Amino acid sequence: MITKYDEMFCHQAVSTFDRPGTSAREWTERAWIQARDIDATAHLAAGFGYYPNRNVMDAFVCFTIQEHTQYVVRASRELRPDIDVFRVGPFSYEVLEPLKRVRFALDDNEYGLSYDVEIEGISPLFEEEPAQHQVSRGRVKEHIKRMVQPGRTSGWIKAGEETFKLSGDRWVGERDRSWGIRLAGADFLESGVQFPEIYDGQVFNFVMMQFEDWGASFHIREIWDDKRSLARRWHFGGGLFYPYGSPREPIELVNVEHHYTFNDERPEQPRRFAGGRVILEALDGTRKEVSIRPVTICYQAPGGYGGCYKGFIHGLWMGAYWMDGHRLDLRDPEVLRDIWGYCDYGSEFDYDGETGYGTTELMVVGKYPRYGYQGY
Repeated sequence: MITKYDEMFCHQAVSTFDRPGTSAREWTERAWIQARDIDATAHLAAGFGYYPNRNVMDAFVCFTIQEHTQYVVRASRELRPDIDVFRVGPFSYEVLEPLKRVRFALDDNEYGLSYDVEIEGISPLFEEEPAQHQVSRGRVKEHIKRMVQPGRTSGWIKAGEETFKLSGDRWVGERDRSWGIRLAGADFLESGVQFPEIYDGQVFNFVMMQFEDWGASFHIREIWDDKRSLARRWHFGGGLFYPYGSPREPIELVNVEHHYTFNDERPEQPRRFAGGRVILEALDGTRKEVSIRPVTICYQAPGGYGGCYKGFIHGLWMGAYWMDGHRLDLRDPEVLRDIWGYCDYGSEFDYDGETGYGTTELMVVGKYPRYGYQGY
């Protein structure tokens, strides 16, 4: 099927742009943003998903107000024939200035949440190297390319009767673009295939931080190997980067050493991230020790990450068009138990007395003795 992208001189497969160079159902493209105020009153996470080999496009948003309410809206549609239209019901996504500015919007709807948010990069997009790659049982399990960018947000968010104005000096954000074969979402629900491999334990850690004169991002995936009694790092990527106009070039990180603490006081939310520090080591010998303090939390599982909350997970065929929404009471332990899992922590970072802001994604599941956990 021909689309407007086929007019451009950028083909890399003997096909039109509506078909990727693989038939893997897991092929996914995702656009994702975070936006939150530095006073820790509100935190928004939103994203678009594109699954050409599932014939699906979907979108979601999770918006937390302090720690008492979270709004969740999800929508899905049949991808074709409108494969080059970035809209799912009232959700829309727009590239305003390639590599620098994007817009996410949710029009008025029956679920009480709407927004129009623009994020403008404060430094060039950073290309994470190497691509995230994993093979399981002889088959490519994940092979993902990713680029990230810290930024300042503008626009508004309306939740119920409350409207939040996003000012560049009080609201910060990040965005992420990724594409490739991705083990997540609907693959976990497929019948007639062997269930994905379960490891003795796993660590998933993605961090983006921005200071006035520099920023950093890294991605760590570790698997606990009980036979060797050690954690195997199957993916690591990250780098240091600098604002527009800086004479310094971005440089990759060669290692990140993490020292985290967790809070296990809530039975409905074990292993909740409580803070810690990381030591960043760059290729040129630069070494930075940064402390992290989580200040907000936005639960991603009801938005479609990791679990099938109330019948929806990313990439799942929901029919020609589907949409729902929920207003969650975060003071209810049963609600907290239902939505626990994948989440983003809006974070405050400290480096040598300098304060920065960003996002920490961290999950430790299964066995990881270093942090005191012996099993699932």
